[in-house]
Parts: sequence; structure tokens; C-alpha cells
Amino acid sequence: MPPVSNSNRQSAPTVREAIQQTRPFRSLGQEAVIALALTAEVVRWPFQDLLARHGGLTAQQFNVLRILRGSRPDGLPTLDIADRMIERTPGVSRLLDRMENKDLVARERSAEDRRQVWCKITKKGLKLLAELDAPIDEIDERIFAALTRKETKTLIALLNRVRVS
Repeated sequence: MPPVSNSNRQSAPTVREAIQQTRPFRSLGQEAVIALALTAEVVRWPFQDLLARHGGLTAQQFNVLRILRGSRPDGLPTLDIADRMIERTPGVSRLLDRMENKDLVARERSAEDRRQVWCKITKKGLKLLAELDAPIDEIDERIFAALTRKETKTLIALLNRVRVS
């Protein structure tokens, strides 16, 4: 989808309009948090819909597959996967159990440290990610089509500042 030109941009509803709130927010921070939550939902749904159509994959499973594809050929210990996840989940082992049952990942206990379990992406997991790459890229572009490249970079910088504050 081509980027939206500045002249064709529509005015987005305010946060208050979007949630049909009649009273002012208690603070600018509260309005910003709600705006971020609303935007996160708008961004999340197209991805969740796409993943659901591909074997009932969840966002967390997709995240694990991407992490493991990037760690090839060695794979990663389970705890390292948990540390790298975008959306934290307390049950990484159960998540990996479900993924192993779908033949998307394979686990192996370390020979050096029997307490450590290494996880690798399977050929089936790689194939699934390859099928998802182009549609995911299209969603990425569509979601941010309303922003210029400079605005997108500014947004990333601002979100980075909020995330580490």
C-alpha cells in the first residue's frame, strides 16, 4: 500500500472521542497511556488475525519462532528465549511444550549442564515463518502508512524513551 500523502490525511479522532468519554482525563499522562493502549490494540489485531489463520499460532509463539530463527544454527537456552520475548509470559516451558507438539521447535538437554535445555527452530517452523514474512511486512507498512518516514523514526525514538524511563 502506498504511503498516504500529507494532503490526503484525515484528522484522527481524539482519545476522548475514540472511547466516547465526556469528562477530561485526570492528567496528560493518563490520556497518553490510554492513547498508547488503544493504538496497541489497533496494531495487534491484524497480526493476531493473520497468525490465527496459520495453524492457530499465537503472538508469543510467533515471537519465539522469530527469536529462534535469529539464533540459528545454535539455538538458545529456554531462559534466554524468555529474556528476549516482547510480551513476557511466565509459562515459557508450557509455551515451548505446545510449540514442540506442533513440531515448530525441538528441545534438547545440554550435555554440559543437564539443568539447561536448548531450543531450536525446526524446518516446519522455518517454513511457517517464510510463509508469514511477506504478509507481516505488508501489515507493518499498512499500519504506518499514515506517517512519514521521519514521523515513524520520531515515534520509535519517543517510544524508546518512554520504555526505558
